[in-house]
Amino acid sequence: MSARDDRPGRSLPGRDRSLPGRGRRAGGDRLTDQITVSPLLPALPYAVMILVAVAETTTPPGFGMLSLLALGPAFAGLVGTRWRTARIGVIAALLCPLLALYDGQLGRRRVYIALLCVAGVTAAGLVAVVLRERRDAELASVRSIAEVAQRVLLRPVPRVAGPLRIAVSYTSAVARARIGGDLYEVVAGPGGTRVIIGDVQGKGLEAVETAALVLAAFREAAHDEPDLDGLSRRLQRVVDRELHGEKFVTALLVEVTGAGREVTFLNFGHPAPMVLRGDGATLFPEPPRFALPLGLGVHGGDDPEPYTVAFAPGDQILLYTDGVSEARDADGRFYPLAEHTELLKATDPEAALEDLRRDLVQHASGPLHDDAAMMLLRHRDERV
Repeated sequence: MSARDDRPGRSLPGRDRSLPGRGRRAGGDRLTDQITVSPLLPALPYAVMILVAVAETTTPPGFGMLSLLALGPAFAGLVGTRWRTARIGVIAALLCPLLALYDGQLGRRRVYIALLCVAGVTAAGLVAVVLRERRDAELASVRSIAEVAQRVLLRPVPRVAGPLRIAVSYTSAVARARIGGDLYEVVAGPGGTRVIIGDVQGKGLEAVETAALVLAAFREAAHDEPDLDGLSRRLQRVVDRELHGEKFVTALLVEVTGAGREVTFLNFGHPAPMVLRGDGATLFPEPPRFALPLGLGVHGGDDPEPYTVAFAPGDQILLYTDGVSEARDADGRFYPLAEHTELLKATDPEAALEDLRRDLVQHASGPLHDDAAMMLLRHRDERV
């Protein structure tokens, strides 16, 4: 988090959350994860061998271009299978005597040297391809396990819960990541619908373990505690006991009860929610008293105080992490969230949130430097 105060939400210093890359998860159960390979790369070995053949036939005999045919199998190992590399090696090996015959150089020492070069590079390329295929298989296995872990940690949220329609978007700052440092959950019970969105300090497996701890405590307490005060105390006890003040988690607890005419918030140092009224007005309701994030309770400080906001048909509430409000463009400007509320007017909440996510990524002009989670809550009796 940044210590800047010129954007919605509250921030704390000391966050360690900058990794390049990007992955996307929307709706809680999807991830767009693609590696773009240039369409020219598979054709590169053939193009190189054609250029060498042209050079060999247009230069004086004995100029010494045949050995460059080894570049074909050398480039072949970059993409494709071992059989493709072997096939290109055979083609290069056949071209050597054919070009030598064309030049009248067949039987010369340089032809055998060229053949040895092609054979050696092809063998090395085959070894590299085999190792790459094994590594890819291991990576696929690890990522498959990570996908299962993600589904356990960040389960798909319900699209409808009580009076709410819900959509979720998750953009990870870690390239091809399945799990990031942000967390969210929705629990619907007889007393109402409770929501948490949070941001874990740090990154990697330690952040995942902390997120799992918070989510497990929330899922249990959300069903048992009669109000947000009790729920927050349960979370504080669990997190303070396990983290010992060494890490922290900013979190925002939300409760929608009855017909959904009011929404109660409890803020642990998290960016303020954005409330969009049906008449177009936008507000970022701040808590009456700021509280330390979860995990820092052992250092003292005040407990958070619940505060309530009216929630009428046609209103929307956007919950988000600081990866959204602190996303910067090439000039270092924060993402102006309040200026892009028109992107949330689509009838489908998921489509509206996807429009906002695309605009966020476009603002950053490339990979985000922090995980960005967003959750859109709409009244089911909506007029947007």
